[in-house]
Amino acid sequence: MPYLLRAAALTDAAAVTDLLNEIDRIEIGRPETDLHTVEADLKNPEIDLARDSWLAFEGSRLVAYALVWDDSKGERIDTDHYVLPDHQEAGELLLEAVEARASEKARANGASRAVLHLHLNSAPTTDLALIRARGWKVVRRYHVLERALRADADLPPEPPAGVRVRSCADEADRRQVHALYQATFAEHFDFQPRSYEQWLQDIHADRLDWSLVWLVSAEDLGDVGFLIARDDREAMGWIRSLGVVREARGRGVGGLLLRQAFAAFAARGRSTVGLGVDTENATGAPALYARNGMSVHYAVDTWETVLSGHRVVP
Repeated sequence: MPYLLRAAALTDAAAVTDLLNEIDRIEIGRPETDLHTVEADLKNPEIDLARDSWLAFEGSRLVAYALVWDDSKGERIDTDHYVLPDHQEAGELLLEAVEARASEKARANGASRAVLHLHLNSAPTTDLALIRARGWKVVRRYHVLERALRADADLPPEPPAGVRVRSCADEADRRQVHALYQATFAEHFDFQPRSYEQWLQDIHADRLDWSLVWLVSAEDLGDVGFLIARDDREAMGWIRSLGVVREARGRGVGGLLLRQAFAAFAARGRSTVGLGVDTENATGAPALYARNGMSVHYAVDTWETVLSGHRVVP
């Protein structure tokens, strides 16, 4: 039976969530995709669903899904791509559409090529031989870490002398978190500068509980770090971002923010907290997380292809 291909709509969010959770069960053993996360992706005002999204159906069953977006306004384009194991032909059809659209977006940005990135589980449902044959290669690995929580053990930490932790209370604090995010993540792999308004969109600020966002200050340096956590994932509490300015690293600021988040989630009755980290992170983040009891839940690879005139560049 040939596959039916069409663009996604917001009304497809539940079906896409079901597909992603079916893939989650295969790849990591349990469903971890929430409906509101898919809805946020489909509502992204920078995505034209009619041209930037694809669904593949076998009869009435959704078997593959892809999305393309452009944060760089240059050559760097991002994509999501999911396919069930027995439907690789549908997956390849969506990859062809993704690559063509990525090239189009890069050209519209004035770039001579498209550098397209895709995140896949290290043991994905996607046929890796298929994407390698299309010119894709792994350029980075990330780990999703997790840690068990206990309300009687994970208590609010006592900051050292001269250090203060505060919740993000107002617009000025939010802008300060944004500024710190841009400063501390600028050296990270695949970082794309984002305006304050774009950043609010990226972190799904309309759903964010700002009491789970903290700033830390030092007497001699002012605000030196931040942590953004969120409690809207069914599977676990989630730490989205943690950053400390270079001048304050090595003072225990990152560990202090982590323990603050652990305590907050434990007090809310959460049994597990998770986060994602670049395994090649040069700031010492993987070691920091290990020291604070976090271990690998699963691995994710960044795959890259470079397209010029919709042809793979060797």
